[in-house]
Amino acid sequence: MADLRITIGDLHCTARWVEGAPRTTAAIRALLPLEQRLIHVRWSGEGTWIPFGDAHLDLPPETATSHPAPGDLIIYPGGVSECEILLAYGSVDFSSKVGQLWGNHFATIVEGRAHLPEIGRRCLWEGAQRIRIEEDGRA
Repeated sequence: MADLRITIGDLHCTARWVEGAPRTTAAIRALLPLEQRLIHVRWSGEGTWIPFGDAHLDLPPETATSHPAPGDLIIYPGGVSECEILLAYGSVDFSSKVGQLWGNHFATIVEGRAHLPEIGRRCLWEGAQRIRIEEDGRA
């Protein structure tokens, strides 16, 4: 069983929460269900992101990384750059126009990983994609 269901257009994935990030997990849960647009990153490589603009979450580094693996979801709480959730579909060096960033790894896609290249392709070549992230009530 998965912890999260992620729907991007007509593509479906499931993800597991990452252990060791209790404050980050609580902050993400407070946002769910989340319906936004997913766009291609500008600086970081093979990733997509959900921008939250000037929002700022009171989160310390818990499972912080600048190099999420394909299928990892991370959140940057805001500060020197805008708050965002990033979904890596390939190689990522998490950055902004002001330089290197860190994000708390909060979930990893466990089913639907084969969709990752298509998610990246659609965001890059077709533009913003609808995304819904929700807890899986079956878990």
